[in-house]
Amino acid sequence: MSQAKTGILLANLGTPEAPTSAAVSRYLRQFLSDTRVVDTPRLLWWPLLRGVILPIRSPRVAKLYQSVWMDEGSPLMVYSRRQEKALAARLPDMPVVLGMSYGKPSLESAVNELLAQGVDHIVVLALYPQYSCSTVAAVWDELARILATRRRIPAVTFIRDYADNEMYINALASSARASFAKHGEPDLLLLSYHGIPQRFANEGDDYPQRCRDTTRELVSALGLPPEKVMMTFQSRFGREPWLTPYTDETLKMLGEKGVKHIQVMSPGFAADCLETLEEIAVQNREFFLEAGGTKYEYIPALNDDPEHIEMMVSLVTNSR
Repeated sequence: MSQAKTGILLANLGTPEAPTSAAVSRYLRQFLSDTRVVDTPRLLWWPLLRGVILPIRSPRVAKLYQSVWMDEGSPLMVYSRRQEKALAARLPDMPVVLGMSYGKPSLESAVNELLAQGVDHIVVLALYPQYSCSTVAAVWDELARILATRRRIPAVTFIRDYADNEMYINALASSARASFAKHGEPDLLLLSYHGIPQRFANEGDDYPQRCRDTTRELVSALGLPPEKVMMTFQSRFGREPWLTPYTDETLKMLGEKGVKHIQVMSPGFAADCLETLEEIAVQNREFFLEAGGTKYEYIPALNDDPEHIEMMVSLVTNSR
């Protein structure tokens, strides 16, 4: 019996192709049209999205992208490509292809590329450490849509998440220790995860628990007392309640209460992007310092750090 040829599909959210209003509008339109992200009835949502949100939000978001854009492109794309290249170098016998839920390269183009290389088993690694219906499930939905009309489909292994994976936790701990060594141990380590509507959690999304799992294991690995670590949620959108406590409001409160030195890491992001490099590293730093804090450092995402790549190697090879 011949052995299956395995390929790796690295999946992430996506990014605009350029830091312009038009490119941002195209990206946001696709992103915010996914019912996994916004489940408002379409007859209500589409006129609001196209007539109000995109015209107002796109120019503002484009300016933010301009502030973090790298020579090679969008930070998320740059780091994702580096991850793809590094993982491929470690797995020379397996094709590794990057696909994004929104924008380019699409998940469909990634699947087509793998199948064109003769792959009959795809291991899907969605680079969201903590499962959420708005991220990981969106990859699942799109993969099912892509394969729905094919007469012959490959075997698929889907890695749901890796919130408490030992190698992932150790990589985070190494990153935090390096920051402590460089800047001094902070009064408080703030772990800021991307938020989701509280309603999603009420309806069964276990994302908050998976964030707590990561936090628990990381605190244990670092040997920090519980009072020196806080878990918060960032990047809320719209008017309904999202997971709390909110990162921005917490940083303002901490500055006002006399906390002087904070370091922030975002363990829910496998690669640095607008939400980490601008929202956390710039906006929230200003909130904390203006409220009375004196030292604030953002600890970068794991990106293409060798420990992070080794974790990916372990995840995909143990899932074959």
